[in-house]
Amino acid sequence: MSHYVSRLGRRSTASPPRSPSRLRLPGTLRRPRRIAMLSVHTSPLHQPGTGDAGGMNVYIVELARRLAELNIEVEVFTRATTGGLPPTVELAPGVLVRHVDAGPYEGLAKEDLPAQLCAFTHGTMQAWARHRPGHYDLVHSHYWLSGHVGWLAAERWGVPLVHAMHTMAKVKNAALAEGDTPEPAARVIGETQIVGAADRLIANTAEEADDLVGHYEAHPDKVAVVHPGVNLERFRPADGRLAARARLGLPPDALVPLFAGRIQPLKAPDVLLHAVAVLLAERPGLRSRLVVPVVGGPSGSGLAKPEGLQKLAARLGIADVVRFRPPVRQEELADWFRAASVLVMPSHSESFGLVAIEAQAAGTPVLAARVGGLPVAVQDGVTGHLIPGHDPVAYARVLGAYAEDPAMSFRMGAAAARHAESFGWGAAAAATADVYTAALHEYRRGPAKVHG
Repeated sequence: MSHYVSRLGRRSTASPPRSPSRLRLPGTLRRPRRIAMLSVHTSPLHQPGTGDAGGMNVYIVELARRLAELNIEVEVFTRATTGGLPPTVELAPGVLVRHVDAGPYEGLAKEDLPAQLCAFTHGTMQAWARHRPGHYDLVHSHYWLSGHVGWLAAERWGVPLVHAMHTMAKVKNAALAEGDTPEPAARVIGETQIVGAADRLIANTAEEADDLVGHYEAHPDKVAVVHPGVNLERFRPADGRLAARARLGLPPDALVPLFAGRIQPLKAPDVLLHAVAVLLAERPGLRSRLVVPVVGGPSGSGLAKPEGLQKLAARLGIADVVRFRPPVRQEELADWFRAASVLVMPSHSESFGLVAIEAQAAGTPVLAARVGGLPVAVQDGVTGHLIPGHDPVAYARVLGAYAEDPAMSFRMGAAAARHAESFGWGAAAAATADVYTAALHEYRRGPAKVHG
């Protein structure tokens, strides 16, 4: 088997995943007219940063909107989590969200959802049955739970299945935070089945593509690398840091290292708090001009100890400089990014790190762990800093450099905003549409399949 070097410099023993830009297909091929997009466990209408809602929610919303602008209609199937929801909601012109009844509306953890996949599939099939044959040209599923529904739906409807993992159990289990709960074997088996069933797999980065091939034996020709995008109209430097700090009640001259995201061990906000404690132990005079906002809500295994981070701040003696804020809407999140001196992402695993691109688009550098897709999102030494590992001392050292040279935040922030301009959602949607087109073409010219 031939060797290749991925874009992240990791050596692989498989053929390189074929990106959409490298597909060579004869003639002009028709794009799909309408796709069914599946997001079982989290709705694109949910507030990112709450429960299981996060970067994947933003991904689905933005991608669906941009696909609609390319004249590809999108219907998003998601589980109803509140009674009385309308069966359908128009998210944007050409984008429809369908609420499917599957299990109790509230109080159902993500870990309990596999038992509801049959009910979700039934609801999806009911919606499809109301239409003429050929209503959907393709199924695009997100996360492994949706992949199992998509597998059956694509077979039944006679259309190709495109799947995006977003996160993978084997990758997460290889980089668990201390005390975190490993992903179950049932998920590993489920992901392996989906990899075998999908006509195309979309990876966020070359490293994720390598993981699909290496950990799950995906055929390299089925894997396409499409970087997620950022809403460049919403996340931009705008009127600058001082104006954003005034709106948020932050001191104009403070050092503001920001954490924004779901509060759970995987995202490692505790590393930031420990780093702040180290920084203040070394530079006690910094306390008067240090503010550490933590914007987000408990999620995943973090729900077991929803106040754990507040208690940690108290134990470390830094509760006076840490400000906990609930999840906020995207417009206000952009202000938090503008106001920050640096965004801190010490995650143990990130398939891409969408928040890192959003912060940079707003003109703020990023201090992150060198994991997953973050080396793609952040240019080390140019738009921020990448730390190998999760030693708080290493993070404190970089925060100290920002304290000593406040202008560094502005210099790197300007470079970060330029870097983020290449990650617009328009390009991501166009590349995704190319993946759809290739999947349709190969599906139609392939051997006949039996659809029950």
